[in-house]
Amino acid sequence: MKDKIFGVLQRVGRSFMLPIALLPVAGLLLGIGSSFTNQTMLEAYGLTGVIYEGGVIYTVLDIMNQCGSAVFNNLALLFAMGVAIGMAKKEKEVAALSGAIAYLVMNTAISAMITAQGGVEAMAANTTTSTLGITTLQMGVFGGIIVGLGVAALHNKFYKIQLPQVLSFFGGTRFVPIVCTVVFVAVGIAMFFIWPVVQMGIAALGELVLRSGYAGTWIYGLLERALIPFGLHHVFYMPFWQTAMGGTAVIDGVTIQGAQNIFFAELASKSTEVFSVSATRLMAGRFPFMSFGLPGAALAMYKTAKPEKRKVAGGLLISAALTAMLTGITEPLEFTFLFVAPLMYAVHCVYAGLSYMLMHIFNVGVGMTFSGGIIDLTLFGILQGNAKTHWIWIVIVGLVYFVLYYFTFYFMITKMDLKTPGREEGEEETKLFTRSDFKAKTGVGPDGSTPAAGVSDPVSALILKGLGGKANLSDVDCCATRLRVTVVDPDKVVDAMLKQSGASGVIHKGNGVQVVYGPQVAVIKSNLVDFMDSPESDRLDSVTAPAPAVTPAKAPAPAKQDAVMSAHMTGSVVPMAEVQDEAFSTCVLGEGVAIEPSEGKLYAPADAVVDNLFDTHHAIGLVTSENVELLLHIGINTVELGGKYFTAHVEVGQKVKKGDLLISFDIEAIKKAGYLLTTPMIVCNTDDYQSVTSVAEGEITAGSALLQVKG
Repeated sequence: MKDKIFGVLQRVGRSFMLPIALLPVAGLLLGIGSSFTNQTMLEAYGLTGVIYEGGVIYTVLDIMNQCGSAVFNNLALLFAMGVAIGMAKKEKEVAALSGAIAYLVMNTAISAMITAQGGVEAMAANTTTSTLGITTLQMGVFGGIIVGLGVAALHNKFYKIQLPQVLSFFGGTRFVPIVCTVVFVAVGIAMFFIWPVVQMGIAALGELVLRSGYAGTWIYGLLERALIPFGLHHVFYMPFWQTAMGGTAVIDGVTIQGAQNIFFAELASKSTEVFSVSATRLMAGRFPFMSFGLPGAALAMYKTAKPEKRKVAGGLLISAALTAMLTGITEPLEFTFLFVAPLMYAVHCVYAGLSYMLMHIFNVGVGMTFSGGIIDLTLFGILQGNAKTHWIWIVIVGLVYFVLYYFTFYFMITKMDLKTPGREEGEEETKLFTRSDFKAKTGVGPDGSTPAAGVSDPVSALILKGLGGKANLSDVDCCATRLRVTVVDPDKVVDAMLKQSGASGVIHKGNGVQVVYGPQVAVIKSNLVDFMDSPESDRLDSVTAPAPAVTPAKAPAPAKQDAVMSAHMTGSVVPMAEVQDEAFSTCVLGEGVAIEPSEGKLYAPADAVVDNLFDTHHAIGLVTSENVELLLHIGINTVELGGKYFTAHVEVGQKVKKGDLLISFDIEAIKKAGYLLTTPMIVCNTDDYQSVTSVAEGEITAGSALLQVKG
C-alpha cells in the first residue's frame, strides 16, 4: 500500500512539470518587463529619457510585463490541463481539452452558488477571487490540481467506452469531456461547501508556518532537498508557493495567496518598494548553495581526482557546475553525491536548510521561477535593485558557501576515500551520475516501487525482445487476433521467442510482422505499449525464452456437449484452407469455416453472450450456451479501415439469440476500398473438442446448419 501511494505521488509530482516548465519563460517576460517599467529603477539608471510611459520601448516592455503576468494569473487552469495530460495514459490531447472544460465548469458552478447565497458580500473576507472573468472561490492551483487529477481518473476509465448503437457517436474519447462536464458541475457545487473549510485549515497551517520563524525556514529548506531523490519535492513545495500555506497578501487591492504568486504580483506592481520576505524566504535560499555551494563541491571533486583522470573529470564537473550556477539544474552533482556517498548528500541537505534560514535572517527578497540560478538572480534580484531585494547578501553568503562546500567535501572525499568522479578504480569509466543511475542502484522502479526480481511484465519483455527490441519497431498495432508490427530489420525477429510468449504463429510480410495471439491480443498490445514506455524496455539483455514447462499428466476433461453452429451470413461456403490469409488458412487460431457474403449482415450462429466486440467493429467474439468460443471476423485485413463501413448492433455482455443481427457492413464500399470480405467463423477452443467439421458447401442461407462441433 505504501509503495502504491508513493508511486502515485511520484506520478503527480512528474505531472506538475509541464505547467512548471512554462514559468521560466513567463518569469523572463515579467522580470525584464517589470524592471524596465519601474520608475524608481529607470531614475536610478538614468533611463527616463529613453524609456518613458507612452513611448515605444516602454509599451513593448509593458506588454512583456502583462503577458508574463497572464501565465502566473492563470496557473490554476494550466495545472488543470497539465496534470490531466501528465496523468492520462493515452489520448492525452483529449485529457487536456477535458481539463480546460472541467475547470471552467467547476468554477462556473461555484460562481452560481456564490450568487445564490447572496454574492461576494455574503462570503467571508479574502475567500473569493476572479478567474477568467468568473467569480469563484480562492482555490489557487489546488483547484487546478483537483480538476487535473479528477479528469485524468475519468479519462483513463472512459476513453474507450462503448455506448449502445443509438448513442455510439458519443462513445470513446468523445464521452470524456461529456462525463467531465457532468461530474464537475457536481464537484463545483460540493466545493462551495467543502473548500471554505479547507481554506480555513490551509490558512491556519500557513499561519503556523509563518510563526515558525527561522527554524521553520531551515526545516523547509532541508526537507525540500531531502525529497529530491524520491521525486516528491514538487509535491512538497508547490502548496507553499501556490496556496495560503505560503502566506496571503493584498497587492493593488487584490488578495494574493502563495509565496510565488505574492512575489510575482509584487514584481508586476509598480507600487512595490520592497519585496515581501515572508514570501521569498521559501525561494531565496536556493541561490547560495546552487550558484555558489555546489560549484565549490565540484571543485573539491576535481582537486581530489587522480592526476591521470583529472582532465576527463574536470570537463564533466565544469559543465555540471556551470549548469547549476546559471540555471539551478543540479541533478548531475546531487545524484553523484547520492550514488557515491549518501552521507555527502545528507550534509548538502543540512547546508541547504541553513541557506534558506540565512536568506530569511538577512531579509533577502529575491524570488524565482523554478531554478535558483544566476539567470533568476539577475532578473529578480539584481535588476530590481538592492534596495528592494537585498540581493547582495546572496553573493556574500554564496562566497562563504563556496568555501564551506569546498573544504567540507574535500575533507569527506579524502578521509573516507569516496569514489567521486576521477577517483574510480582501474579502468572504470569516469562519469557523473543521474537519477536513473541512482534508481538502478537502489532498486527503485520508475513509479517509485521496488520491483520483483526480473522485469515487471515478462510476457511483454519476451515479445519486445523477440521483435528485435524497441529500436527495431517503427509501428505497433493489432487487429482482432494479431499483433501487427512494422520492423526496421526483419532479420532481428526471433519467431521461437515470440511463440514462447504465447503466440500461435508468426507471419512475415516484408517489414511487416503479424504475431497471432487470438482475441486477447488487444490486452497484449496495450501491455506491450505500456512496457515500451518504461525504463525496463531498455534493459532486455537478461530476458530469455523460458524453458518449456513440464506439464503434469491430468485426468481427462469431461466431454464437451455436441453443438451445431448455423451459418453466420448468406453467401458461399469457403473451406478454411482456401481463405487468403495465412493465420486463418493454417488454423493457428482454431478450426472453422468461412463464408463469402452476398449481403452485408452478420448474424449470431447460436444462442450466445457477446464476449468481445472490437473497436473497429469488424470482428466479434461469442461464447455459446454450450461454451463454444467463437470468433467471427468480417473480411481480410479490414481492421485497416478503422471501423469505417461497419455498424455494430450489440454490445459486450449482451445475450443474443440464434439469428440476431450482430453487425451490418457496406459490401460494395469495402470491396471498392480493395478488401476481401471472406468471413471465417473460428472455434477458438478447438482443442476442447474431438472434431470441428463443416457440414455444408456451396451457396448457403444465414441460419442454415454450417458447422458441427463434437465433444
